[in-house]
Amino acid sequence: MPRTSGRPSSMASSGHILAMIRSGTATSRAEIARTTGLSRPTVALRVTELIDSGLVVEGTRAVSSGGRPPTLLEFNAASGLLLTAALGMARSQVAVCDLDGDVLVRTPGALDLDQGPEAVVSWLLDTWSEQITGLGRTPDEVRGAGIGLPGTVEFRAGRAEDLPSLGMWAGVHLAPLVQKRFPVAVAVDNDVNVMALGEHAAGAHGHTEDMIFVKASTGIGAGLVSGGNLLRGALGAAGEIGHIPVRDGGGTPCRCGNTDCLEAVAGGRRLLEGAAAQGLPLSGLKDLVSRSAEGDPVAVTLVRDAGRRLGEALAGAVNLLNPEVIVLGGDLSEAYDHLVAGVREVVFQQCTALATRHLRVVPSALWDEAGVRGCSAMVAEEILSPEAVNALLRG
Repeated sequence: MPRTSGRPSSMASSGHILAMIRSGTATSRAEIARTTGLSRPTVALRVTELIDSGLVVEGTRAVSSGGRPPTLLEFNAASGLLLTAALGMARSQVAVCDLDGDVLVRTPGALDLDQGPEAVVSWLLDTWSEQITGLGRTPDEVRGAGIGLPGTVEFRAGRAEDLPSLGMWAGVHLAPLVQKRFPVAVAVDNDVNVMALGEHAAGAHGHTEDMIFVKASTGIGAGLVSGGNLLRGALGAAGEIGHIPVRDGGGTPCRCGNTDCLEAVAGGRRLLEGAAAQGLPLSGLKDLVSRSAEGDPVAVTLVRDAGRRLGEALAGAVNLLNPEVIVLGGDLSEAYDHLVAGVREVVFQQCTALATRHLRVVPSALWDEAGVRGCSAMVAEEILSPEAVNALLRG
């Protein structure tokens, strides 16, 4: 908001000016001066500092309202690279992005996470190096790295806190492993959180500030966006809907140690077991999705019932958080029509009329790119914060 007192804003460092340029709040020297209350010479000095760093470039001229048209300032997303990896139990995605989060190259992989963090990170480092070389870029252009893990992550500590099926990852700090080759800032979070960040940052579902992103695959989890901010909780355990008990689960044991959790009853492994028990052996969730698309009655029933179970867990979240949109992602969501039918049936039945008045349930817009786009948004938030940019310029 423009200042009227004529006194400089306390939030007018070079880093804050870059944030204005990135967001479009102020894109010319004159606009920056009006918005911050800084003198024109001071604005010129700070803008020159950002241009010299490569973070800002001068673009086209704006339409003149009289006199010489002002030159627009643009964030230079090509001035650095972000390394991203969305690791999953069944499939992973590794990518290099620009500073705006646009994917420059992406490589899918079927990693065995049971090999442990040392082996997996070694593969990541080699893959990133090959991708950078293939782009004709150099390692010294890397500004940060973001990694999503399939389990609870203590975000501030940067380590996996609870991976029942991958115990060797628990408590391991990944940043030092990455920094052996790329000495940059490293951010680590839960895989569903980064997918939620990716979908939200892309703006693919309109300008929504309140969203629940659901990953329905081998495991089940949710990323919660409220007021435009990701809700991680005190220790990173927010959104663990896969471990909410559901009714009539038959005492099914879950990998977390409890019984009748949503993931144990409606997750990928359980669905494949259910299909085999009914005479429909499948090679994996992709096969289940294909069979449901073909109208196989066993596959359709399994997916729709999984949607009802998921809706049962989501109903409480909808009443509690009042999201504008629920985004369904993960392998199972590719059977969208049958899955969403079950979700809607229960959510709209169990939630208040006000909470569902404008609620939309939609498929992921980014699919396999959601995780890597979210990883880039996560690490960009850290390295392009005003404080981080000011430290970079001082250094």
